[in-house]
Amino acid sequence: MHRILIAPSILAADFSRLADEVRRVEEAGADWIHCDIMDGHFVDNISFGPGIVAIVRKLTNLPLDVHLMIEYADHYLPRFIEAGANSITVHVEPESKHDVAKTLEQIRGGGCRAGLTLNPATPFALLEPFLSQLDLLLIMTVHPGFGGQSFRSEQMEKVRRARDWKTKNNPVLDIEVDGGINPVTARVSIENGANVLVAGTSIFRSDDYAKTIRDLRGSG
Repeated sequence: MHRILIAPSILAADFSRLADEVRRVEEAGADWIHCDIMDGHFVDNISFGPGIVAIVRKLTNLPLDVHLMIEYADHYLPRFIEAGANSITVHVEPESKHDVAKTLEQIRGGGCRAGLTLNPATPFALLEPFLSQLDLLLIMTVHPGFGGQSFRSEQMEKVRRARDWKTKNNPVLDIEVDGGINPVTARVSIENGANVLVAGTSIFRSDDYAKTIRDLRGSG
């Protein structure tokens, strides 16, 4: 089994002291830094763009895991690649308005790991034609757009399907979950096959980042 990786989402960080927040989670044992990019169209919120990703790149050597919750991801990809992303995840839904296969090729061509994700209401079958192109598969356990939502346990069925595909076809595929991840839901996710946990509120609203990260990993 893969080592469990923790990817704190800076969407929940205190942006008035972003450098300190990134330093603290890195020192606390984070494996990746997760960057949630929202455009106000594909999801009903606006977060930040490649400029902030470039700033975070200067603050840490940890891999930057960039999740594009935007329309026309193919158009904006070069900016996030240039900003220093290590992995870039795009959405499979038609509303994201891009050619999924070509976008995944574009991500790989830019030297990044290619990820694909889907909203909770989207059937897993929509992902299946692209699984062989992926380094990373992200299962959303909330509807994307806002932090602090409750974990949707019914999404574990998708995690199990991803795990089964991984076992048969690509043992190094990362299966990531994002949304409502705390030590309890982390355990559920790991048991169903996830090996990368995105956590925002549960880390950045805690008093002890290191303890929370250990608890998420299951080694507290």
